[in-house]
Amino acid sequence: MMRRKIYERLVEWKRKSHGETSLLLAGARRVGKSYIVEEFARREYKSHIILDFNLVSEDIIYLFEHFLDDLEQFFSRLSLFTHTKLHERESLIVFDEVQLYPRARAALKYLVKDGRYDYVETGSLVSIRENVKDIVIPSEERQIEMYPMDFEEFLWANGQEDTMDFIRECHASRRSLGQPLHRRTMDAFRQYLAVGGMPQAVEKFVLTHDFMAADEIKRDILQLYRNDMRKHGNGYALKIEDIFVEIPSQLQRHDRVFRLSDISENARMRSYENAFLWLQDAMVANIAFNAAEPSLGLQMNLNRTTLKCYMADTGLLISHAFSPDILASNEIYRKLLSGKFGVNLGMIIENVVAQMLKASGHSLFFYFNSAPDDKASRMEIDFLIPKASLTNRHNISPIEVKSGRNYTLNSLRKFIAKYPEQLHVPFVIHDGDFRIQDGICYLPLYMTPLLIK
Repeated sequence: MMRRKIYERLVEWKRKSHGETSLLLAGARRVGKSYIVEEFARREYKSHIILDFNLVSEDIIYLFEHFLDDLEQFFSRLSLFTHTKLHERESLIVFDEVQLYPRARAALKYLVKDGRYDYVETGSLVSIRENVKDIVIPSEERQIEMYPMDFEEFLWANGQEDTMDFIRECHASRRSLGQPLHRRTMDAFRQYLAVGGMPQAVEKFVLTHDFMAADEIKRDILQLYRNDMRKHGNGYALKIEDIFVEIPSQLQRHDRVFRLSDISENARMRSYENAFLWLQDAMVANIAFNAAEPSLGLQMNLNRTTLKCYMADTGLLISHAFSPDILASNEIYRKLLSGKFGVNLGMIIENVVAQMLKASGHSLFFYFNSAPDDKASRMEIDFLIPKASLTNRHNISPIEVKSGRNYTLNSLRKFIAKYPEQLHVPFVIHDGDFRIQDGICYLPLYMTPLLIK
């Protein structure tokens, strides 16, 4: 079994729910939802039924259409059709890829109320309009999101069980790892950058140690995403794909801000906003918005016309950005593994930080002020995060992401000087070891997930 943290959340839901809610596990395609739910069903229940709505028979569909008002008949026929004995309070019924049959999702209102069995749904594109427009989403449904494998899960897959535990200890005690362990951890982190967190790609890399073998799997996933855009784009598929194609080139910009004029000089955010939201809802992309004022209530101070669009998985970004021929030359991988990112690869570091912040529960905000006539106000801060417990002052931590070893902190120092009342802890996330200097916390890349909301 490929170990995933979300398994423990499934166990916790079972323990707390007592059958009073269903659980929807949402996530992008190929992040491992079906795999982990099947493992959960097999290990935690006496019996289980998996209804894969990619494959279910007409007999199963007939049950949902004609027997929801007679659950005795519904369950007895379901048991017969699936050759599975159901045990009250000891069986799990899984609705896999439930977005393909929204009626089943709506039926959970009655099935959960009945109380005999537990229910887990898995789905991609579960919140896009066409998959919810004709149903009432049951209030009994709880939702959790599943992301690509994080760095710790990547280490587990590679047989390193205890590395992150020691890193947590160092972070908690505010001390460095020391150069030997830091170098070794950064070597592993750069492998994670190159492979990414899609489980099939990670599994292939663990078995072969071949970056190109993992790349083939990632390109298959990217094509699957493109097919979904064309099939489920709901009238703006071309705009979705235009944005998707542009992501790597937009992230190569110095400020990473997405310029719609690169798609078309007449493009305006009002006509592309739904396309960005589709990519975010599909969990294919992570969208960061410009906070016009770095203060309490970042969500209320958004400038929605200024945004950044990151790939939800950094390994997919690499396969999306570079042709197979370029990757096959090993030049890109050689630079990644050596830490020599340069201009073209700096985007990869910012993308992985966005990915790690999102998976840790943070909404993504940044601060961008061009201020042509005010040099003191002109700054770019990569990310802003609020502290966990808000107070009257000192709530916002600015984060600067640095991919190289030689860098300046002009914008961060301007922010510290301009917003002392709002300032909490300023961070620089870089490839160096942990240190605190001049009131700034320098955090190694692999500690980013420890900035838990």
